[in-house]
Amino acid sequence: MTDFRIAVLPGDGIGPEVTREAERVLTAAAARAGASLSFEHHLIGAAAYHATGRVFPPETRAAVGDADAVLLGAVGDPSLDGAPRDQRPEAALLGLRSHLGAFANLRPVRARPALASRSPLRPELLRGVDVLIVRELTGGLYYGEPRGRYGSRAVNTLTYDIAEIERVTHVAFKAAADRRGLVTSVDKANVLEVSQLWRETVVRLAKEYPAVRLDHQYVDIFAMRLVATPAAFDVVLTENMFGDILSDEAAVLAGSLGLLPSASLGKGPGLYEPIHGSAPDIAGKGIANPIGAILSGAMMLRHSLGLAEAADAVEFAVDHVLSQGLRTADIASPGEATVSTAEIGAEIARAVREDAPALART
Repeated sequence: MTDFRIAVLPGDGIGPEVTREAERVLTAAAARAGASLSFEHHLIGAAAYHATGRVFPPETRAAVGDADAVLLGAVGDPSLDGAPRDQRPEAALLGLRSHLGAFANLRPVRARPALASRSPLRPELLRGVDVLIVRELTGGLYYGEPRGRYGSRAVNTLTYDIAEIERVTHVAFKAAADRRGLVTSVDKANVLEVSQLWRETVVRLAKEYPAVRLDHQYVDIFAMRLVATPAAFDVVLTENMFGDILSDEAAVLAGSLGLLPSASLGKGPGLYEPIHGSAPDIAGKGIANPIGAILSGAMMLRHSLGLAEAADAVEFAVDHVLSQGLRTADIASPGEATVSTAEIGAEIARAVREDAPALART
């Protein structure tokens, strides 16, 4: 039996609750493939700061580098909103991504028929929606220098070099070659020199992928088209801040931020996390939706552990459970019965063990 080491960083707020259910489902899925997972828990974010005085402690830094993959819950705590930049939980997230060299963030967005009523968009607009957002993750405004507060001024720097653009562009085109063969590159090349370099680089590399079509969109018009004609898009390639904003916007296609997973890939172990935040207002109430974390686990099985059939089983199980009408509070219609975080996690794990084989044959 193959054993994989997974570094789990539960983080803050609802992070421990959703990662607990992801571990439950991952254990069931790995067993199907004759593998076992060893989960090792480490501190990050506000939880780490309150325990150690650091948001990304050296022990955690060392542990994630030695793991086969990393599962992150969420970071964020209002008590540290006024703290210096290096003491805010978000600094841990940026440091973690940089430490792992995780430059390509994959954020799949799929409209599930069982949840069509939970989107504010008309059901016919959601038919066939299956978008993969490929976001550059370790450059741009979040990392550029100089940055800081200077009296009455504040500065952040948007910067990219060609090598950073090239490597994430290759990820997007390779993904599109295995999907519907369309890359939509999103920039602001009519205004920003950085976007002009981005577009020039993407156009040059597109020639290496003759089977993939390339389209360009300015970020403002794309933001409108993403909700007006979402089924028109396949793979969306964009820079760090644009990708952050657009992938949250895309949550309306799925019906809730709580449903969306992500994978961050690059030089080191893959980093897997739901795209939602720590939601401190509902932490500890047992009502958080763990599906984003569970589907992030499916991406881990596929991209880092090479267990594609197990990943398929998790995705089948999620769809199956949703089709049976189980709902956490965020995706329930008014007056509809809801289940807890643990209840839906347990039911998805059961479906992985008992229902997924039959579903996989259909």
